[in-house]
Amino acid sequence: MEDVPVWFVSLACLGALYIAAICGRPLAYLVLCLRRPKDLHRYGSWAIVTGPTSGLGRSMAMELARQGLNLVLLDLNSDNLRETSDAIKSLHPVKIKTVVLDLSLIATPEGDAAIRRLREAIEGLDVGMLVNNAAVNTRWRGVPARGGHRAVTAAVLPRMLARRRGAIVNVGSGSTVAVPSFPLYTVYSSTKKYVAQLSRSLYVEYKSKGIDIQYQVPFYVHTRMLSSAVKAKLRPWFVATADEYTSTAARWIGNGPLCVPGAAQKLQWCLTGFVPDWVHDWYRIRLHLQHRAVLRGGGRRAVIANNAHPRGEQAGTPPNANASVAVGQNISG
Repeated sequence: MEDVPVWFVSLACLGALYIAAICGRPLAYLVLCLRRPKDLHRYGSWAIVTGPTSGLGRSMAMELARQGLNLVLLDLNSDNLRETSDAIKSLHPVKIKTVVLDLSLIATPEGDAAIRRLREAIEGLDVGMLVNNAAVNTRWRGVPARGGHRAVTAAVLPRMLARRRGAIVNVGSGSTVAVPSFPLYTVYSSTKKYVAQLSRSLYVEYKSKGIDIQYQVPFYVHTRMLSSAVKAKLRPWFVATADEYTSTAARWIGNGPLCVPGAAQKLQWCLTGFVPDWVHDWYRIRLHLQHRAVLRGGGRRAVIANNAHPRGEQAGTPPNANASVAVGQNISG
């Protein structure tokens, strides 16, 4: 051993640490999988869900109602809220309140009035959970970043702190953890990255105060934000349905600051880590240019029609001529 160079020992130690880190990730995931899901009623009897009228938001609202939680639903369209509320009540005997809230108007007088309505609606309720789900995919041009997550969280968090219990779930995007860039969906992926950092920082700040804050990362999920062009190229087991995703996601609430629900989606995350950044960049720009070509070839009209339809995909932004076909609610969130 005396003849072994110091540089060799140093490299061997670094290699051992790297291998231990690689092996530790699946082991940590296995430990989380073996944990019993938390009883969500321990946080409170009411849950707030933004963007609950379609996609992941609707499925999450259904899942929470199935578990017996009363709901406060936030969306920009009152007709959508009424339809979703009736659908949930027809299946589950829970109480539901609705609040019309357009997250694109946050920081405007209309947005301030909507936040006041939210505070009034939850006055006296045992609100223990907030699921920030509202999102929409847009391109860079003319799209301001808004503080919807911040505003809704700020309205709810003080009540949780007063009781020293609560859970906040921010639904993000695989684009924030799996790939180095997300060209042509720049605003969408950048704002999701903001949500990821917001979630992690709040988790550190409030964990000791009894508040569980988690950033959940969907990869490919069957929603209207996932284009048919993308669906055709994917293996079926890579793409979860919204109901499959949310049933798994609900089990993870309260277990750590970051969650990638589902074994297939977790595998996608692990596999992308072995791909060099330049390969990701090369593939993504070509894939997303194909999506843009699909839109210009006729798909765009269908997407705009969906955004203008009363059952629009997500709350959070008004119908927008710049709205684009998502790479999914997942990998784009």
